[in-house]
Amino acid sequence: MSTVRTGPQIGLIVQIMLLAGVAATVGLGVAGWLAGLAYGVVTCLALVRGLRHAGTDRLGPADWVTMGRGLLVGAVTALIADALTGGRPAPVAVLVAMTAVALALDAVDGKVARRTGTTSALGARFDMEVDSFLVLMLSLYVAPSVGVWVLAIGLMRYVFLAAGWVLPWMDAQLPPRYWRKVVAAVQGIMLAVAASQVLPGMLTTVVLVAALGMLVESFGRDVSWLWRHRAVRTVPALVVPAVPTVPTVTIGVRRVDRVDERDLSTAPVLSLR
Repeated sequence: MSTVRTGPQIGLIVQIMLLAGVAATVGLGVAGWLAGLAYGVVTCLALVRGLRHAGTDRLGPADWVTMGRGLLVGAVTALIADALTGGRPAPVAVLVAMTAVALALDAVDGKVARRTGTTSALGARFDMEVDSFLVLMLSLYVAPSVGVWVLAIGLMRYVFLAAGWVLPWMDAQLPPRYWRKVVAAVQGIMLAVAASQVLPGMLTTVVLVAALGMLVESFGRDVSWLWRHRAVRTVPALVVPAVPTVPTVTIGVRRVDRVDERDLSTAPVLSLR
């Protein structure tokens, strides 16, 4: 009998309610609804699969905090999709506010997991995917005004994952590194600042270039570590079958002090000594 995992389904229901609230207050077009619903459904299915793989039927306390962040990211995704395809500007105040809350809660779920003793691989992966997708969507939002190069910020992690499918040595487990978390947080903050349009255009570009430089350095350090610790492929040893031992036969040889000329025609090529 299969176990019912209601946590992801509850998250999907709340996501739909949040989208309805956004639509009722600031408006949401068809593209926004489709993007928000697709995000909610994919998140629900991914969590159900992750819970089944982890052998549990419920989310931990920290996972619910991450779920709240994910719901806000779903609403941000809907607003950005609506702005990019609908031709109308996104409500910047609402978008930035939800982004700021989602980024602030990023410092909460980890603490909750450690204090409650509920840290897990699923929770860490859930947190990472929410962060990565928020950065991707913010990159898409600011790219038309800053330049397409800013998409590198949002796409870099997904390129890193794709490289792991092609290069097995890049799919190894990386050691924990606090600087990696700092860099990830900086990307979201800088993109949120760029989305708020509170800085002049040139200063916004400088800020995002600095953020991209930090990201390249962090990923470069990880790639370097994976390369230096890649597993060396061992070549199977060549097994040579044993040669049967030939019994030794002692042959008596009569010593000849001198060979007559008439015996040369029948002399052996190799002499036995």
